[in-house]
Amino acid sequence: MLLEVKELRYSYGDRLAVAGASFELERGEIFGLLGPNGAGKTTTLSCVAGGLADWQGEMRFDGRPFAPARMPEDRARLGVVPQELALYPELTARENLQFFGRLSGLEAAELAAACDRGLALAGLDDRADDRVSRYSGGMKRRLNLVLGDLHAPELLLLDEPTVGVDPQSRNHIFEALEALRESGRTLLYTTHYMEEAQRLCDRVAIIHEGRVVGAGTPKELAAQAGVPDANLEEVFLRITGHQLRDGA
Repeated sequence: MLLEVKELRYSYGDRLAVAGASFELERGEIFGLLGPNGAGKTTTLSCVAGGLADWQGEMRFDGRPFAPARMPEDRARLGVVPQELALYPELTARENLQFFGRLSGLEAAELAAACDRGLALAGLDDRADDRVSRYSGGMKRRLNLVLGDLHAPELLLLDEPTVGVDPQSRNHIFEALEALRESGRTLLYTTHYMEEAQRLCDRVAIIHEGRVVGAGTPKELAAQAGVPDANLEEVFLRITGHQLRDGA
């Protein structure tokens, strides 16, 4: 077990956004947080990433207490791919990679190798020295993805990484994520797209109104919901009583 999250709670003033969420990630898997917009997925991810500090509950990483908002050494074990693009448009793709790689502590040969690996993973080798301002939305999303993985983190956190991309770029992102899993990475992936979770995720936690209301493989979730062999859309409806798009 790589990451354990137990009874995680977080409030924005009087509004409880995460209401006692619990889940566990195994090494080498893609684990999905599936739910509509407003369900608490991004807040949960931000607590794990260290972007939010005043959460309640318990997190353990590799069996040890984990507090990424307070402990730089804990944050260093993570890579983050935010929903908003984190790119400098007037720099080239290679310059963006070099800049963020140095911030992650990579030096010289290690940095050069990481940049080459990232460009290849993003499918941007032939556009490496073009300014990002000239990229399509899908190309920017692909670069945004590999920036989070430059330092080969133990856990890569991805918040809706395919929002607004064309089908070709979406498929490229899927293939990149599957390649990262094959290389041994562990990924925590938030999405409100059923087909993404069905294709990519080894296991899924369904999050509804700030709570994890079901977790397991798609087949295990279907069995838990009493609809064997159903797809995730049917499972979500059975567990929550809502279509996934409700509340989006």
